[in-house]
Amino acid sequence: MTARGLRAIAVAGLLLLAGCATPPPVTDKDAYQEYVAENDPVEPLNRAVFAFNRALDEGLFQPAARAYRDVVPLWFRQRIGSAIDNLRAPVIFMNDILQGEFDRAMTTFVRFTVNSTLGLAGLNDVARDSGLEMHDEDFGQTLAVWGSEPGPYLMLPVLGPSNPRDVVGTVVDFLADPFNAWAQNTGREELSYARTGVAALHARAGLLDLTDDLEKNSIDLYAATRSLYRQTRANAISNGNVTGPDVSSAPADFPELGDTKEISGKP
Repeated sequence: MTARGLRAIAVAGLLLLAGCATPPPVTDKDAYQEYVAENDPVEPLNRAVFAFNRALDEGLFQPAARAYRDVVPLWFRQRIGSAIDNLRAPVIFMNDILQGEFDRAMTTFVRFTVNSTLGLAGLNDVARDSGLEMHDEDFGQTLAVWGSEPGPYLMLPVLGPSNPRDVVGTVVDFLADPFNAWAQNTGREELSYARTGVAALHARAGLLDLTDDLEKNSIDLYAATRSLYRQTRANAISNGNVTGPDVSSAPADFPELGDTKEISGKP
């Protein structure tokens, strides 16, 4: 592991430790909900970063995402989405195992094997056509399953909503990703950066309708974004089952993310 990687883990670990204030017991629902609602101790700073991110998004990311969606044919975007999903499969598999989800790990393994071969390096989601649907996992979710608290809400420059637990998860997933490791160890870092850029563009295009609706219908876009982030993370951690302390932090103000099929390359 590189010195840069070790420093990143150390910083992320300090953030996690700093953010692990003990919440009230989940049996005290009122106290726990109040804790969750107020767990934004650096809100003024977060709002400033949010304003910066919005300006960057409106000036750069949104126009690029709209151009990508409008110019690139749907079938080609689907191929890109499938390839992105396939490259994430080893990290998903690792987190399936770490969470003790062995049936889901087997699904991930079979999907990766089938799509990497019959699907032509993941460009076609042959496994999905055979009934093996994709699911996503990350180390932030793994930490939650292990009992780690999320810590305070954070708005990161460029990266957007997060918390100390998910910061650690993002760093670990990046360092554990075989593609990133291969690119770094062979002097092909530009391929790792290109993959990240394409994945970000593809994901942003898939969320255009959702963010447009949020901007039109939210009185306080910052609060709406924070609420939606917490809800979607809670749903991901529980694999769609509304149980456990993380899910009690999920408000009912927003529906499911809706149709984000472009993100996964699905039609």
